[in-house]
Amino acid sequence: MARGRLRIYLGAAPGVGKTYAMLSEGRRATERDKDVVVGIVETHDRPRTAGLLEGMEVLPRRRVVYKGATFAELDVEAVIARAPKIVLVDELAHTNVPGSRNVKRWQDIDELLDAGIDVVSTVNIQHLESVNDVVQEITGVPQRETVPDEVVRRADQVELVDMSPEALRRRMAHGNVYPPEKVDAALANYFRVGNLTALRELALLWVADKVDEQLDRYRAEHGIAGTWEARERVVVALTGGPEGDTLIRRAARIAARSKGADLLAVHVTRADGLAGGDPALLAHQRTLVESIGGTYHQVVGDDIPRALLDFARGVNATQLVLGASRRGRFAQIFSRGVGVQTTARSGSIDVHMITHEQVSKGRHPSRPQAALTGNRRIAGWATAILGLPLLTLALLPFRHDLSLPSEILLFLLAVVGVALIGGMWPAVTAAVGGSLLLNYFFTPPVSRFTIADPENLLALTIYVLVAIMVSTVVDLAARRTREAARAQADAEVLSTLAGHVLRGEHALPSLLARLRETFALTSVTLLERRPDTTTSPDVHSEPEAWRIVATAGGAPCTCPAVADTDVAVDDDLVLVLRGRLLDAADRRVLQAFAAEAAVALRQERLREEAEKARPLAEADKMRTALLAAVSHDLRTPLASARAAVESLRATDVEWSAEDREELLATADESLYKLDRLVANLLDMSRLQAGVLGLSLQPVALEEIVPRSIDYLGPLSDQVEGDIALELPEIVADPALVERILVNLMTNAVRYSPDGGKVLITASWHGDNVEIRVVDRGPGIPSEAYDRVFMPFQRLGDRDNHTGIGLGLALSRGLAEAMGGSLTPEETPGGGLTMVLTLPISSRAAIPQGEAT
Repeated sequence: MARGRLRIYLGAAPGVGKTYAMLSEGRRATERDKDVVVGIVETHDRPRTAGLLEGMEVLPRRRVVYKGATFAELDVEAVIARAPKIVLVDELAHTNVPGSRNVKRWQDIDELLDAGIDVVSTVNIQHLESVNDVVQEITGVPQRETVPDEVVRRADQVELVDMSPEALRRRMAHGNVYPPEKVDAALANYFRVGNLTALRELALLWVADKVDEQLDRYRAEHGIAGTWEARERVVVALTGGPEGDTLIRRAARIAARSKGADLLAVHVTRADGLAGGDPALLAHQRTLVESIGGTYHQVVGDDIPRALLDFARGVNATQLVLGASRRGRFAQIFSRGVGVQTTARSGSIDVHMITHEQVSKGRHPSRPQAALTGNRRIAGWATAILGLPLLTLALLPFRHDLSLPSEILLFLLAVVGVALIGGMWPAVTAAVGGSLLLNYFFTPPVSRFTIADPENLLALTIYVLVAIMVSTVVDLAARRTREAARAQADAEVLSTLAGHVLRGEHALPSLLARLRETFALTSVTLLERRPDTTTSPDVHSEPEAWRIVATAGGAPCTCPAVADTDVAVDDDLVLVLRGRLLDAADRRVLQAFAAEAAVALRQERLREEAEKARPLAEADKMRTALLAAVSHDLRTPLASARAAVESLRATDVEWSAEDREELLATADESLYKLDRLVANLLDMSRLQAGVLGLSLQPVALEEIVPRSIDYLGPLSDQVEGDIALELPEIVADPALVERILVNLMTNAVRYSPDGGKVLITASWHGDNVEIRVVDRGPGIPSEAYDRVFMPFQRLGDRDNHTGIGLGLALSRGLAEAMGGSLTPEETPGGGLTMVLTLPISSRAAIPQGEAT
């Protein structure tokens, strides 16, 4: 069954019209006789949005009971059983109620797609995991419902529902988004013009990146090599020479003038060593490129101009920056140079030739000398064919003045020249041809291929042997130079791979993308054999037997048989390449990449296993600490209460009224301590499990604080409250706020000096109310502020019989569960002030996770 297609409407903020656009698309599809159903849609009581639902088939929601309340969620089973062509599912980032089929709604959608059903959904930019922290910094509002970016990137279509900040604020002012009582608070806080502008820019940039990925994939799948100037990209070519810094900075200025242009630096490592470069300079230039926001790339290619243009076209670059030639004027007469050749072949790519201080100073001294190229071999053959006849003609007038050994030495010199220019075979040909010319024109009897003197025969034989040996040595040296250059190129690639490991870039897509760009491939894919398949040779041609672990580039290979090159990592992993056949000499580098890919995969899976094991380890650690800590603290108040009760029940002792009152007070105090300890333990356990029930509602502090002080009983005499009546209401769970304040005040009283008073005050700051519990005790050092909130910590300043140290840890957990915070401060003049921050009701009235 083919997997369904996913379409997502992405918005910058609630209210831009994502749900309206989704429903409009559903109605249009219905009018085209498509089978469309509504899985779940939240209209938020907006009349125009609700009106679009009229006449559409809406599937019943699944009812989930949690903590005595009933919630409505998407019924995945009902949608699959109905099997429509298209289903509309709102709020992609929604977190399902505990007890649902999946934790997140995007996981529900994945099931529907696997069932072959097309899904249309919605999401806001603030719910994407990669920008979640940026959105919180901009708006000051944390987003607890997030969706992995990869889920949205995998969508077949992502459409931005755009609206200017002014237009959205007008919609809100007209009551089209929130009820009238919430509009003023929303416009003054989350929906400020600055916030909306920043969120809109985030959404536009994210969608632009998504479109860029789709364009690259389309060009790769359709074999389009030409440049499409959809987005400016500036590529700067680095040779590893000292001029690199100048080129990088100039390219960065060119990119800056093209708004939003990407900067890419590329170094070509050529097999013949002509573009080796200084590794130290390259490392420095890579750091410089990355420090100004660019990226560094390295490719291998025998033809530097072609390699540069292949890379530039592969990344859809529009501009290419090159340095002017470092070779002297004389050298440029015989070769046009990389810059001239690249410009001639560039086509639609603009080429910038940048002058620098190294112009005409020659190549860098660390660069190895060139081995024999095709042009040199052609020159060698031409010299052998034309040079020796010309030498013969030049010597003919002097053959009576020169001896045969002198003539042989001149021919031998010519053969050595041919060997130096063209290598062994042109030189061997020259040696044999030269021997024939010497025999015919200079060895008696002349003009005949006859040698009368045996000594002349020996001289000619030695000449031929020496010429062949010299040719062989020159050719061998050329081969060794080429092999050394190739080894250097491989070493640089492997060095880059090692740097990839050292920098911690273990992500498989990053590693595969580096391999793809190094060898200019179309796609690189890591395949894993499915566990239920055999290991027979036929399995290499069966796509069903393989699973794609990671891929980079265009359309991935689904099995080893369809790849141009495959490298077996082990029995179950295969690295497959598509784009071109690679030389056998590249296998060593490919093996290194394949081994690193396997290591990266194993590390990734080990991290996943470690993440799964961490909660168990934390729970075990908590359990061990709990058992060690409560062994005494549970027994002490229980023993005191039991002793008091047994004393009161004793019939052999007559207790006075004062004694009976004291025993009852002891039992009451001990049971109070036991009740508070058990309550803290239970709440801490719920916090750790993430199942703490909250009942958030607007509440006045002047109602909570007095009840909290009264809850202290006899200790309430040591607490003074100063709460202003004009403070706004906070949004919180009243019972939990009381619990926090009781814990804080109990701690403050415990550590206050005898006769010292604990002060509790409150003040309003922006969108929050701050409640301060101030004591004049010894305080704690600032470096211990974080440690004091860890469970079972008392910083050693009290004995082990005063409690298990859960109060502050529990208080901070409860505060954060309500969207607040708990932080310590030093009391001026000595002591400790605990600051409880909670949001005011106007802030909480802004819906933070709705999709529209």
